[in-house]
Amino acid sequence: MKELLSQIFSTVFEEKLIEELALVSTLHQFEEGDILIDFGNTIKNIPLLVNGAIKILREDFDEGELLLYFIEKGDTCAITLTCCVNQSKSEIRATAETNGQLVMIPIENMEEWLSKYKSWRHFIFNSYNNRLKEMLFALDTIAFMNMEERLLHHLIDKAKINNSREINSTHQEIAYDLNSSRVVISRILKVLENKGSIKLHHGSITLNSRK
Repeated sequence: MKELLSQIFSTVFEEKLIEELALVSTLHQFEEGDILIDFGNTIKNIPLLVNGAIKILREDFDEGELLLYFIEKGDTCAITLTCCVNQSKSEIRATAETNGQLVMIPIENMEEWLSKYKSWRHFIFNSYNNRLKEMLFALDTIAFMNMEERLLHHLIDKAKINNSREINSTHQEIAYDLNSSRVVISRILKVLENKGSIKLHHGSITLNSRK
């Protein structure tokens, strides 16, 4: 465990903190599509992503879902941190975007390390800051972007997360992420294809190189 954590966090955390992480954390494997945290869960551990990608969704008033942001290798989830500290139920769903691994850290250690390790404080505060920026951007896309712009931005994000221009998502899955309908998404995807932004295939989408 220590060797794995050192490969990812040696430039972020002190050696002593990595040693403590290895002692108290547990390693979990996950596969694409797995629900790692669900609405209403009691959260007693902090997830730290070792590899892969996870999407964080918020439940809306109509029982739909809205994609807030992705977390990637070396990240944690700021909303999960808040739920742990406040001992409140989860208000997000964390779904695996790809296969990967994460380590789970007991909440007691997170609180202890805030006063013990400067690097941990910086990591937590930076996580809050980065996730806040991403949530504000998500709100901006809803308030100021039309659906065509939102959809294209979403596809670019997914391509970046998967390090591939080939996006293996159905129209319905994209509709869930953007809190829209499959009919609307299919129509706009066709518009984007006609503009040369994407190429549609059965069960996948290719994002064309941006000029």
